[in-house]
Amino acid sequence: MQNDESQPDESQPQPPNPGPSPELVNRYGLVPPDFEAAKTDVQRKTLDQRAQIDELARLRHSCAHILATAVLRLWPDALLDIGPWTEDGFYYDFDLKHRFSPDDFPKIEEEMRKVTKENQVFEKSIKTREEALAYFAGKGQKFKVERLGDIPEGEVISFYQNGEFVDLCAGPHVMRTGNVKPSGIKMLKVASAYFRGNEKNPQLQRLYGTAFKNKEELDKWVTMQEEAKKRDHRKIGAEMGLFAFDAEYVGPGLALWLPKGTVLVEELERLAKETEFQAGYVRVKTPHLAKEKMYKTSGHLPYYADSMFPPMELGELDGEERQQLEAEISNLRAKEAMHSFELSQLHPVNDIARFLSVSDSLKSVRQDLEKPKMPVTRYYLKAMNCPHHHRIFAAEPRSYRDLPLRLAEYGTNYRYEQSGELFGLMRVRALNMNDAHLYCTAEQFAEEFRAVNDMYLKYFKIFGIEKYQMRFSTHDPARLGQKFVNEPELWKKTEDMVRQVLIDSGINYVEVANEAAFYGPKIDVQVWSAIGREFTIATNQVDFAVPARFGLTYRDRDNTDKTPLCIHRAPLGTHERFIGFLIEHYAGNFPLWLAPEQVRVLTLNDDAALVDYAKAITAELRANFVRVEGDYGADPVKAKISDAEHARVHTMLVIGGRDMEAGAVSVRLHGKGNIGAKPKAEAIADILASIRERRA
Repeated sequence: MQNDESQPDESQPQPPNPGPSPELVNRYGLVPPDFEAAKTDVQRKTLDQRAQIDELARLRHSCAHILATAVLRLWPDALLDIGPWTEDGFYYDFDLKHRFSPDDFPKIEEEMRKVTKENQVFEKSIKTREEALAYFAGKGQKFKVERLGDIPEGEVISFYQNGEFVDLCAGPHVMRTGNVKPSGIKMLKVASAYFRGNEKNPQLQRLYGTAFKNKEELDKWVTMQEEAKKRDHRKIGAEMGLFAFDAEYVGPGLALWLPKGTVLVEELERLAKETEFQAGYVRVKTPHLAKEKMYKTSGHLPYYADSMFPPMELGELDGEERQQLEAEISNLRAKEAMHSFELSQLHPVNDIARFLSVSDSLKSVRQDLEKPKMPVTRYYLKAMNCPHHHRIFAAEPRSYRDLPLRLAEYGTNYRYEQSGELFGLMRVRALNMNDAHLYCTAEQFAEEFRAVNDMYLKYFKIFGIEKYQMRFSTHDPARLGQKFVNEPELWKKTEDMVRQVLIDSGINYVEVANEAAFYGPKIDVQVWSAIGREFTIATNQVDFAVPARFGLTYRDRDNTDKTPLCIHRAPLGTHERFIGFLIEHYAGNFPLWLAPEQVRVLTLNDDAALVDYAKAITAELRANFVRVEGDYGADPVKAKISDAEHARVHTMLVIGGRDMEAGAVSVRLHGKGNIGAKPKAEAIADILASIRERRA
């Protein structure tokens, strides 16, 4: 899935970029651009990450520079921002008066072909921060000036040049523009993108393109994209009446699940609950909001604040705070009474000094009494479930005998995604997560993590997911105490255990350095749909830091208190993202157990006896909780079948006079046609077994 469609995980975000220092800006006579801090900015790749990119990503990164070269030749006044590679290609952000449209693509592609034929060398050079700032200031490239602040102090500031084009870039690239085959390049679309993902900043124009090693690979990808359009979950969701969005009354990014879509939600929940019950999980429920203190303790505030909805501010007191306030007020009233009495005993002339002193004291006390005493408490909508689960762990004394403790919840979370980044069900503002947190000892960790992986494999089999990959992110020892919690022994131990479990389980995985969460290693789960489209559906994280922040402990065998390890896991991700994936994976043709309408009973005509026979079958199926509808009217049976096919009904039971006389039904399957007549009891038994076993 493209980066701009992904849902954020629970990882700790990085602080916003401060931009170039005022000293450097002033030295070159620049007016600092009026830019807001980043909200959902593209995360800059580290040098380690760049060193590990594959050949295709390197080629696409070079194409971003070739695109910028072409655009500047055609529109020399363009201002440049960034041009990274993506999962599906590359893009570059521009600011210029000309408004790009698909009509511009042929001449842009033609200019890109010229650049490749010129076989320009990608040459790297190094500049000091001051030299880089002076270079971009001289060219009026204000966005590049701002981007210099992204580069950490001490990191080399590098430039790459191909032909006349020079760009701030850490690489890597192919050797020459001629290494890119012109027939493998294609411009895709133009979109708007706020600078640094913040709607208060200038709106730039983003040109998307893709590139492959040759025309054959490009054509294959284009064919897959055409099939993906047919399977677009937004298109099929509307056709099937699964979900809706109502930006005017409900708000953007807030999905409304219609009756048929709610079937999918409830079936997934049923699957998760059954699977987790068998695995020894216990279910919990948590509220949809919490105090600011919760998220400050977890570390999500202030760094995650831009991805959370603004707080609600309420004036309220808990029991202890109320007692303190009542005591303070009581003390002030006592002082007021004392000063009032003393003042009444003093003569305003004979005791003028004391009279004025007591009068001032009384005035001060009364001012204090008039001040609002109710402190403001901030509440936030829940953006993640883990802090609530930590408080459930802390609610009761725990012993090593209680571990592992597996707390599961389909928790509703709220995340303030920018409106331009919302994307159907894939990126929303309210999401229901198949969440659980496993608290265990270090000795139990490997087996618990293995069981989580086994659960993934079970789900992959149920949903017919044949291709998957787990992306194992580890830490950088050189950045302990900075980007990663300073626990070197725990990092090594948990990473070794995770790696060994992945190897022993025979799971397809890749290892990526320096991308772990701040509190432990993590695994991003990538799956490929039936047409080969890649999706990120879930993230697993190992956490040996946040439980300690909440003071979570258990009493161990040696009678000492120890902090548990915590595994964050969500194998089915969120309802929204996973159902979006399933819609495209199945093209709306869900297996029987998952289909919103599982069976439709169709009669050849509206003969009373035939209708009674059909209704009896419908009633029997309903008694077994099968989602079944009947079509018993006088319309031609071909029209009834066509309606059922269009509605993607999985199984059709077609009944005529002969079927009724034989106590049978004729069975049709969506997209497969007639599979023959069966005795009524056998057909019903097959349906019930297929649903019970969740057959593909």
